[in-house]
Amino acid sequence: MPIGFLRTAFAEHHESEALIWKEFEYTYGWLSEELERAATRLDASGIEPASVVSLEADFSPKAIATLLALVERNCVVVPLTDSVNEQKDRFRAIAEVESVIEIDGEDRWRVRSTGVDAGHPLIKRLRDRGHPGLVLFSSGTTGESKGAVHDLVPMFEKFKVKRQTFRTITFLLFDHIGGFNTLMYSLSNGGCTITVPDRSPDAVCAAIERHRVELLPTSPTFLNLLFVSHAYRDHDLSSLKLITYGTEPMPESTLHRVHELFPGVRLLQTYGLSEVGILRTKSRSSDSLWVKVGGEGFDTRIVNGMLEIKAKSAMLGYLNAPNPFTEDGWFRTGDVVEQDGEYIRILGRDSEIINVGGEKVYPAEVEGVLESMDGVDEAAVAGERHPLIGSMVSTRVKLSSGESLAEFRQRMREYCKDRLARHKIPQRVEIVSYSMQGGRLKKMRRSDRFRTGKKGGN
Repeated sequence: MPIGFLRTAFAEHHESEALIWKEFEYTYGWLSEELERAATRLDASGIEPASVVSLEADFSPKAIATLLALVERNCVVVPLTDSVNEQKDRFRAIAEVESVIEIDGEDRWRVRSTGVDAGHPLIKRLRDRGHPGLVLFSSGTTGESKGAVHDLVPMFEKFKVKRQTFRTITFLLFDHIGGFNTLMYSLSNGGCTITVPDRSPDAVCAAIERHRVELLPTSPTFLNLLFVSHAYRDHDLSSLKLITYGTEPMPESTLHRVHELFPGVRLLQTYGLSEVGILRTKSRSSDSLWVKVGGEGFDTRIVNGMLEIKAKSAMLGYLNAPNPFTEDGWFRTGDVVEQDGEYIRILGRDSEIINVGGEKVYPAEVEGVLESMDGVDEAAVAGERHPLIGSMVSTRVKLSSGESLAEFRQRMREYCKDRLARHKIPQRVEIVSYSMQGGRLKKMRRSDRFRTGKKGGN
């Protein structure tokens, strides 16, 4: 039984809180019963075992129970959230979705058939194995979104090892590898999952205070927005024991501010990808960006300065892209790293590195300096072509200072001259009025992904 280990955990924690949704508490006993009701709904809807089903929802009681019921009947689940509304039709087509289950904000359940018969070789491989599957689409921050197909049987193995129990907030999304990992970790260890349909700093902080949240899995972009909003000042966050951060490189200046703000909270850098899952990590210290990655089921190596991973839980492949694995089974992550013994430091994606006259510039480093400036709410850095030096550093900034472009450029140059090498200081600056946080809760650097505001000029 694919989720036998979860059913055992539910029985062990029958009276304990499993989920808080819209201020209502649901026990593991209730979740067990709802799992049976979800199975009955699937039967009544004619969803056959091993079907490809898109589950279009956020974290909610019915969504969680339906996810588990689909896994139990060896379906291939394609979770989709409102963050990808504009791409849902395309994602359904790529995944060859046969049935669509929509669960709205009131936890109402609706199902429809698409009339499609899935025949992709990766789907067929899962059916031949008699295993449930999971399809996760990448955010597309560095290219087109790709559908990664996972066999859930090996992916579930790590959740069978008992670990620490937390009261955890669902910050990362239902259709994100981090969100899926958070949910499975919490359920398998008898933890309490606190849902937050609004992931603004104030709403997240309010939920932490109200429900005594112990674990906040989040992103560096959100932590920067937390500073800017000052929401942490308005709420009691003393229940926090652990903040994990990942999905994108953490600027060192942001990490130091988090450490100063929450000196009693352990900070842990996480690392994972849609293609291989979430690896176990150990930060050198709470204020260090050096981290060990790996753990049982994962091997790592560094080739030409970039991290490669071999994982027992690696995806079977992409639905809409060539096989990315080496002949001996290693996945090229595209992340450039430095190494110090067993520890690595993640510098950024190779595709986002800016080459200025032969010198490498990592966007996260520049963003961290800019976002430490008073009056800078957000900064997104990217490269732009330059006829003489190949590329130059460009930035978009969202300000609360009310400065003109000329005033900000002058202050930025003065601030950066002792903090960044000359070639790293942005040559082109644009002031924008919109957030550069993408739907998947991380920074969108590519101009074609978030350019919707007025051009600020040079």
